[in-house]
Amino acid sequence: MRGETLKIKVFHMNEVTVGSDFHIEPTRLQIKQDFDCQDAVIQKLTIRLLPPHQHDVETNTIMDIIPISTKVLGVLGSGITHTLTGVSVIMTGAIEEGEQMHEFGSSEGVLRDHLVLNQAGTPSAEDYVILVDLLAKKGTPFNRELCLKMFAIVDEFVQEIRDRMKMLEGKDACETHVYEENAHPGKPKVTLVKQVAGQGAMYDMLLYPNEPSGFKGGCSIIDMNNMPVFLTANEYRDGAIRSMV
Repeated sequence: MRGETLKIKVFHMNEVTVGSDFHIEPTRLQIKQDFDCQDAVIQKLTIRLLPPHQHDVETNTIMDIIPISTKVLGVLGSGITHTLTGVSVIMTGAIEEGEQMHEFGSSEGVLRDHLVLNQAGTPSAEDYVILVDLLAKKGTPFNRELCLKMFAIVDEFVQEIRDRMKMLEGKDACETHVYEENAHPGKPKVTLVKQVAGQGAMYDMLLYPNEPSGFKGGCSIIDMNNMPVFLTANEYRDGAIRSMV
C-alpha cells in the first residue's frame, strides 16, 4: 500500500552575493545585509556573507546552523519541498557586556576554531555561510524568552529567502529525491525512538514549524510537557524537528 509521497528538489547555489534586495535564480542567491529588526530588546543585528574557506572571523557563540528549505506544495512530510545546497545560515548571539547565548558551553571566538565542516548538519568547506549575529541590549536577562525571540528574528530573515525559493521552477532543480511511504501489511512494524532535549532556554526542540527546519508555527516539546510524539519518516526527512540546542 502506498502512502504519502515527498519530493525534495535541490537547487545548488554556485554564487551568493550581497545586494539591495533578496533575489534567487536556480544557481545564484542574492541577500540583503540591512535586514530591519525592530525588536526593542535587540541592540544590534549584523549580517555577514562568508565565501567558502573564509572562516577566520570573530563571532559570538553559535546558536544554530540552519538549512534553507521551503514548502512549495503540501505540508511537512508530503508534497514538494525546495531546498538549497551550497549555502547555509549560521546564527550567533550574545548580550551586550553580558552572557553569550549558550546553555552548557559557549563557542565564541574565531569561527574556524569552533565550526566542524563537512558533517551532517554543518556546512561543507565549499559552502557560502550567511552569518547572522544578534546582540541583545545590556542588562537583558538570559532566559528562554530572549532565546525564542532571537530564533524568531532569524527565521524572519530566512523566510525572505524561502518566499523567493517558492517561485523557482522545479524543472530547474539539479537533483530531485522522491520518498514514498509504503505500507507492508502483515510485516513487522519498525519504530525508531529518539530522545530529544526539552529543558529550556538554549535546550529546546520545536516540532511541526510552518517551514522545513523553520521556527514560526512550531510547538516546543517543553510546552507539550515533553510527551512522546509520533512522526512519520517523511516528516522527519522534511524538517519537522527543529533542534535549538
